[in-house]
Amino acid sequence: MMDYETFKEVAREQLLNYMPSEFEGCTAEIRPVLKVNQELDALELFVPMKESRQRTNVKPRIYLNYMYQDYKKSGDLKETLQAAALELKDAYEDDIMKNGHGLLENAKEKLVVQLINTEQNKELLKTLPHRPFQDLSIVYRLVAEILPGEIRSSLVNKNLAKQLGMEESDLYEAAIHNTKRLFPPVTKTMNQVLWDMVGDFMPIEVMSMAVEEDAVGNLMYVISNEQQINGAVSILYEDELHELSEKLGADLYLMPSSINEVIAVSADFGDPNELAQMVMDINMSAVLVDERLSNQVYHYDKELREITLATDTPNKRLDQIVAEPPLAYGTKQSR
Repeated sequence: MMDYETFKEVAREQLLNYMPSEFEGCTAEIRPVLKVNQELDALELFVPMKESRQRTNVKPRIYLNYMYQDYKKSGDLKETLQAAALELKDAYEDDIMKNGHGLLENAKEKLVVQLINTEQNKELLKTLPHRPFQDLSIVYRLVAEILPGEIRSSLVNKNLAKQLGMEESDLYEAAIHNTKRLFPPVTKTMNQVLWDMVGDFMPIEVMSMAVEEDAVGNLMYVISNEQQINGAVSILYEDELHELSEKLGADLYLMPSSINEVIAVSADFGDPNELAQMVMDINMSAVLVDERLSNQVYHYDKELREITLATDTPNKRLDQIVAEPPLAYGTKQSR
């Protein structure tokens, strides 16, 4: 089996052989791309202009890191390249569609916020308009499409912000409003989330008994949105936190389980440093590196109505151990 460096070159040289005939004359190049929490090797397709093809500046890409994981699993290079070629063709068609529908039209209404880890993304943040939030940074995404279980979007870098004619404060004002409008915060007990996930596949009596007996699951609250994508930003909306803290009659500890959700418990629940250790263990073993948010725990003060850091762990980076990615090349993920 090829090592990764050999695989990269073979993929670059052979992938175009598996593309449809309409892509004849295209070239492929590899370049590093900064993504949330990581740097990936992107294979970009350069499409020459033809009269039969819509003029566009798009350069569809796939990520060789994910392709290599697929190759290691299957051991079949041809199968991997065929799947990648189909993915790259879909990426090209998606990009054409986005351009055709005028992604930048009414862009102000399509901006949303995202939270990412500051320490882990120092280099990426140099290219993005952003503002600090504890050990995190608020960045901005431009939503292209909202589908069931998927949000197609792109990070707003400084060049795009300039193209939109928007300063960071303008981006924040629009995005913080749009995010709550498009993806309203939702707070549920852990048991309610479990019920939503498997309740349709289990007898009601069995599920009810399991939920009633799981006392811890009734004390832990999941803060996210209905899509459960990029739901950790819901902690930026303080009213929901205050309502939960009033319900519990206590301050809150907030545990960032991923960029998609935050788990809240009463501040009487336990020691924040022990909770932070639990967060880190789960991050390093069970959460994909691009979905990790922080190894810290936050404290919400219901009297002051503000969030502060409850811990200061030395484990501020998020890439010590990488959880295994899914069999996908990342062209359609909103990362």
